[in-house]
Amino acid sequence: MTSTDDGPRAVSGRWFEELEVGTVVQHVTRRTVTETDNVLFTTMTMNPAPLHLDAEYAAGTEFGRPLVNSMFTIALVVGLSVPELTLGTIVAQLGLTDVTFPAPVYPGDTVRVETEVVEARASRSRADAGIVVFEHRAHNQRGELVCRARRTGLMHRKPTGSTGAQS
Repeated sequence: MTSTDDGPRAVSGRWFEELEVGTVVQHVTRRTVTETDNVLFTTMTMNPAPLHLDAEYAAGTEFGRPLVNSMFTIALVVGLSVPELTLGTIVAQLGLTDVTFPAPVYPGDTVRVETEVVEARASRSRADAGIVVFEHRAHNQRGELVCRARRTGLMHRKPTGSTGAQS
């Protein structure tokens, strides 16, 4: 726990100083994607693509069944990384780049994520923060790469007297 003006806050992420280039994190939580996840996300985001919502239509495509919405996939990939990387230690997400989906995700697939720190530098405008570029790689239960993305975060520096991330 770290103290803020509003009281203690949960911290399980890593501080800027703990995010050295080359660090690789195998995220503990995995997630099996359900048909409900896909339908809810797709309809909540107003995406009427039949490839995500219409099993009959999808059966006639090269995929043979509905695909999970790729925007759900990237959101899940980032979310699965949060507990070990940025929970309580990120100031703000600055951007996503180089997002690719080399293989589809289907309802019933289980997604696991690993993250590599590919860039890290002190912030030029904020002495209490640094900028880190993470490369997230997500695989399904068959070991197929289903998503790769680079995410840039403005990360807090370790507070004075802090012992680091909590387990």
